[in-house]
Amino acid sequence: MSSLPASAPSPLGSDDISVKADVPHAMNAPMTVLVVVPGLDGGASDAGAVELVRILAGAGYSTVLVSRAGRLAADVTTSGGEFVPLDLSSNNPAIILRNALVLSRLARERHCQVIHAFGRAGAWSGLIAARLNGAKFVTSWHKGFREQNLFKHLFNGIMARGDRVVASSEQIAQLINDRYGTPWKKITVVPCSIDLKRFNPEAVTRERIEAMRTAWGVRRDTKVILVSGRILRRKGHHVVVRAAQRLKERGLKDFLFVFVGEDRGRTRYTGELWDLVVTTGTMDVIRMASPVPDMPAAYAAASVVVSAAIQPEGVQRAILEAQAMARPIVVSDLGAGPDVVLTAPAVPESRIAGLRFQAGDDAALAAALLRLFSMPEPNRATIGRRGREWVLGHFNADVVTEQTLRLYNEIAASTETPGPAK
Repeated sequence: MSSLPASAPSPLGSDDISVKADVPHAMNAPMTVLVVVPGLDGGASDAGAVELVRILAGAGYSTVLVSRAGRLAADVTTSGGEFVPLDLSSNNPAIILRNALVLSRLARERHCQVIHAFGRAGAWSGLIAARLNGAKFVTSWHKGFREQNLFKHLFNGIMARGDRVVASSEQIAQLINDRYGTPWKKITVVPCSIDLKRFNPEAVTRERIEAMRTAWGVRRDTKVILVSGRILRRKGHHVVVRAAQRLKERGLKDFLFVFVGEDRGRTRYTGELWDLVVTTGTMDVIRMASPVPDMPAAYAAASVVVSAAIQPEGVQRAILEAQAMARPIVVSDLGAGPDVVLTAPAVPESRIAGLRFQAGDDAALAAALLRLFSMPEPNRATIGRRGREWVLGHFNADVVTEQTLRLYNEIAASTETPGPAK
């Protein structure tokens, strides 16, 4: 596997734990890259696409990003890329083919040597456009996709058909190889980066933290368990609700689960979730909050951050942001791999940055939270600091930029000037 190693982190406890990578620049003549992503609303793939534009544009590449407009669209042009609006989210074969022709024309007009796809429907259009223009085809995986049947397996398989396949974590890289037999030499692990200046516990004032707890109606002595992420079944919010019921039955006092995430109203899951809250008698310990603009303060106001994902999630930015804010993490074994959150048995107990439980097991989640809350506060603070040091060493912008440009230099070295397929 072509996993590009990050610079080694400073030892735990070091005063200076930032990493300054030796960032390469574009080799030979910089290429033009067409970036394809379904939307720009702030999800992992959306943010990853914008981050790719920033990195490539900063190294001298020309970049064109094609997507449905969203709140991150302005960031594309600010980062030095060109934004072209086009809805690439439909699974309709006729629309996929139509979009492929649009992308093909755009790639030809802009002389694009690479088409880099985030998301499956857009990837199908991108692959067709790449083959019509003789361009390299690259895909990026930020999560595992459910495969309920053969059709879904074939549809999802487009993400494994890139000339190079970028995985956001070792966990996702293993999933790609296991499901599709993609050769390891084609797979590159490049994590996302975190804004470490914004997500810095020392930069969040006490007033911001108190304002957040007041907005949630939380007393000073209440333990806040933060669950960040869109309200989707695969995120496992229903597992959290049942764990809350178990904590009440075990006699835990003064705790509150706060769900902070976008609900697009596209599924019945939110209604089912509320029904579950009512039937389990957990309305007093569950708070469903709207998306929070000041997420650093939200993390700082929490005692612990939970990811209860029930399918492989790769690298969740929320988990990295929480660790950057020195919060302890409780994560399912599908929520993040050991390369994202340091947990036993992958590391000794003296190095853990959180606790891990089996996905879908609400009893195990409740037990992990009870174990964490039974620790003295200094011990929990130490666990949180380890997580911040891990993120600083492995998910900072310099390291991710270095890894991305190494990959693109390899692609450039194997790319000839593209032209229409014969």
